[in-house]
Amino acid sequence: MRIGELSHRTGVPARLLRYYEEQDLLHPERDSNGYRSYGTADVDRVEQIRGLLDSGLTTEIIRRILPYLPCGIHLPVQCLTAETADLLEREAERLGQRIDCLSRNRDAILVYLTTVRGPAQR
Repeated sequence: MRIGELSHRTGVPARLLRYYEEQDLLHPERDSNGYRSYGTADVDRVEQIRGLLDSGLTTEIIRRILPYLPCGIHLPVQCLTAETADLLEREAERLGQRIDCLSRNRDAILVYLTTVRGPAQR
């Protein structure tokens, strides 16, 4: 399938699919005319990339772990170099900070709603 169809099937703009390719996350074949050609497995891969990005992981981390994720996060021991471990530890800390911030914002919204609506209408 061409990039437009992959975009339609995944809901990801073609421009972003090209970015994933630049970031070494997608590897389309090239037709003789130079057009990108994607397989049906690329639909799942794009959805997996979107999920990882939505969870807050960077493209650098995704690039390192994506080859080991066909069935969830099960990294072989040889994949976990000291550099990758440090990167993952920093990312886990960053995600923890983000979760804390989101929790504080959620709590503030709930307090506001309780104040405006009263405790029974929450």
